[in-house]
Amino acid sequence: MSQNKTPDKSLTKSEGQNESVGPYESGEAAEAADGGPRPEPLRFFGTTWLAHDGGYAARRAAVAVGSLAAAVGACLLLRFAYQGLTIADASPFIGILVIVMFSVCSAIAFRKTWEGFSKRPVDRAREEQLRSLKGIGFIGSLVAYFLRSLTEAPGERLRRTEYETAVARYERRRTTRTGNPAARKTNRPKRPKRK
Repeated sequence: MSQNKTPDKSLTKSEGQNESVGPYESGEAAEAADGGPRPEPLRFFGTTWLAHDGGYAARRAAVAVGSLAAAVGACLLLRFAYQGLTIADASPFIGILVIVMFSVCSAIAFRKTWEGFSKRPVDRAREEQLRSLKGIGFIGSLVAYFLRSLTEAPGERLRRTEYETAVARYERRRTTRTGNPAARKTNRPKRPKRK
């Protein structure tokens, strides 16, 4: 991250709160040594998703196996909890309520996690409100991680699209900038020197 952070003046506070803005649009992305944008690191993958190097395939396999194992372990834990309710002679209504609660929360967590792989959240305040529901339905999030890691690193397509857009925008700015003669393309012949 650069030391000089300048706020994006194109967004006012009221406009920017509900906008879906990635790090490249907000100006928060780190810049490379040449001043261009750097790829945003992904959880468990770092920046290996960019060129699929540095053990990318092994990491993807580990994420798939780990998330599936964690989901299976969580299901077993929930089964033990349900058996505890049965042993305690709780009313059948409570047992049904627990099953419905975990099912609905898992479905919401799966959907929100899956959507988070392909687009940034539009309303961050709403995402914060859903955090507890996603915590209860963590099995859905684990299943979403497992399914996405079978095809790509979770969130890779979104980050790749943002990164490629940022690189293209940077190259356009760099080549059209008048203060950088090295980057300008000259199509006209050089003038002869005056004597």
